[in-house]
Amino acid sequence: MSPTKLVIGNWKMNGSAGLVKEFAALAKGDWPACDAALCVPYPLLAVAQGAFAVSPLRWGAQDCSAESDGAFTGEVSARMIRDFGARYVIVGHSERRSGHADTDGHVAGKAQRALAAGLTPIVCVGEKAEERDGNQTAMVLRRQLLQLVRTLGRGLGSIVIAYEPVWAIGSGHPAPPGLIDDAHRCISEILAFHAGTSATAVRILYGGSVSPGNAEAIMSCRHVSGVLVGQASLAPTAFLDICKAAELCQTAGLAAPAAQTIGT
Repeated sequence: MSPTKLVIGNWKMNGSAGLVKEFAALAKGDWPACDAALCVPYPLLAVAQGAFAVSPLRWGAQDCSAESDGAFTGEVSARMIRDFGARYVIVGHSERRSGHADTDGHVAGKAQRALAAGLTPIVCVGEKAEERDGNQTAMVLRRQLLQLVRTLGRGLGSIVIAYEPVWAIGSGHPAPPGLIDDAHRCISEILAFHAGTSATAVRILYGGSVSPGNAEAIMSCRHVSGVLVGQASLAPTAFLDICKAAELCQTAGLAAPAAQTIGT
């Protein structure tokens, strides 16, 4: 995995052209030495392209079609997103899986289209509360990841994984650092076993109620490559503080806390 932390903001259905410009103005200052990007709604991609063209911030979208083009009213292809200079696209977010019936197969297909278009897909995986309580986390992660391995093959090394326990998203209470690190280790082991060397470069982010107050503890976990930020990514100074925490963690080499065991 890359030693440089990656911080991705997911604006969901929020934001404005004015907010993009606020971020661009802030980024003209002394921005932390980490990789950072904002995934904005489709209508703001052109604004982001103009505002961040000479900025340390990158930009991306929050979903793409599993189709390359054609009669798919309302869909947006990965190629169209890439035309706006975007680098990233989120696929498989739990809100898409639950609200739009995205299956593991759909998610893998979207990731494949993104790679073909020159985008880096950020593929979200994670378990629901009842699955966690039923000691099924490892089983759920394995099911979600194996479809990616089968579909992407050697392309797997060019994606980013985001572990987002569904029960933590928007709750204000992230998973404990020990559980986060153990889940990330589990993901690494699954990928290494089924994809071998193709998995060694895969960054694994944590998402789920990330804030400036907990970002350092989360990113100090040994197996965490960065964070996927929701609500806090809408506040320029909060996002900046999270990026500062990323820089601190990648330079300080903080030790990971003791891991909790995820049952198989």
